Amino acid sequence: MRFFLLSIILLVITGCSTTYQNQNVQGKIFPAISGQSLAKETVNIPNDFDQELTLLLVGYKQDAQFDIDRWLIGLDMIQTQLPVYEVPTIQGMFPRMFSTMIDNGMRAGIPKSLWQGVVSVYKDGDKVQAFTGNVNPNNARVILLNKAGEIVYFYDQGFSVEALNAVNVF
Repeated sequence: MRFFLLSIILLVITGCSTTYQNQNVQGKIFPAISGQSLAKETVNIPNDFDQELTLLLVGYKQDAQFDIDRWLIGLDMIQTQLPVYEVPTIQGMFPRMFSTMIDNGMRAGIPKSLWQGVVSVYKDGDKVQAFTGNVNPNNARVILLNKAGEIVYFYDQGFSVEALNAVNVF
């Protein structure tokens, strides 16, 4: 009975996610989505960004945090002046049901001073994953947006110094 119940739960969890082929979205307009920062503020991406350029580090599963952390360390080392947002983007109804628990877990591991820069996207998670693709979900999607919401740089191959230097050109 326990095995049967576990199988049903695993089926529900994995059945709620769809695989989308990766695509290069550079030059395209980022889709209008909404999320909530860990500071509990609604953030409309890209509409709420008024800087010339804004960098998004989008992660599709918890294991992407390792790649995002490498990007954050690299960005700090090059002393980037860009506003940077971590955007955990999760698709499916099951994660939305547990969004409070997931966000509270992130709050426990992230200093409060950084909560505004972490925007969780649940409702529009599928839209973003379909837009960029989600093959190799442990890799962050590095998306540099201009003020108009156009993607001027996109990278989804995992952290590299070469890619970091390419972002630093902007």
